Amino acid sequence: MEQTVIELTSEFIELNQLLKIAGLVDSGGAGKHMVDSGVVSVDGKQELRKTAKIRAGQVVTVGDMRIRVQ
Repeated sequence: MEQTVIELTSEFIELNQLLKIAGLVDSGGAGKHMVDSGVVSVDGKQELRKTAKIRAGQVVTVGDMRIRVQ
């Protein structure tokens, strides 16, 4: 499984923006579509809220890609 670490510069980041910053999608809108498709998990649970607030310590998984937020 491939892993990426994203360093937060604020209290949280919205899930669709995190997917964009991690390079999984080209835009926040594409990130929303990815979340809608049901392939995104946060801390091992499917996440369908496009703008879910992701905070330090959480792990987002999409397929075989893992994004650790610090």
